[in-house]
Amino acid sequence: MKMKLVSFVIFCTLLLVPTIAFAEANNGNVGYGYFTPERLWSIIAAVVGLISAILAGLSNARSAGRFGTGTGRRGAIVAGVMGLIVIAYSVLHVNIFPGGPGTGDGRVGAIIAIVLALTGMILAGINLARVRRIG
Repeated sequence: MKMKLVSFVIFCTLLLVPTIAFAEANNGNVGYGYFTPERLWSIIAAVVGLISAILAGLSNARSAGRFGTGTGRRGAIVAGVMGLIVIAYSVLHVNIFPGGPGTGDGRVGAIIAIVLALTGMILAGINLARVRRIG
């Protein structure tokens, strides 16, 4: 299980590297390689959203009895709260910084963070429903 998790994190990191690595500036707009504070905050939000999804998945595995003992209820609650915080921040980020993709505003990273946090919240909700049904 741990090897799959490590492989998944490495795979996600490799998907983000080409986006950050190629730089281009045109007409005063910051291109793909420049690391702006807005991009940093959106990447941090995406990483926290990814952690939320992973934590919810692990708590789901625990509640099904495949991973450790216990119900995994605490992990699901933490994952749901983390997902809610990430969604609130990312929606605020998308509304504050109106620039499109490639402008350095971190809008695409915030949208990815919303998707990851929604995934974590859905998985956490599935786990909480399962725990409630089992007793």
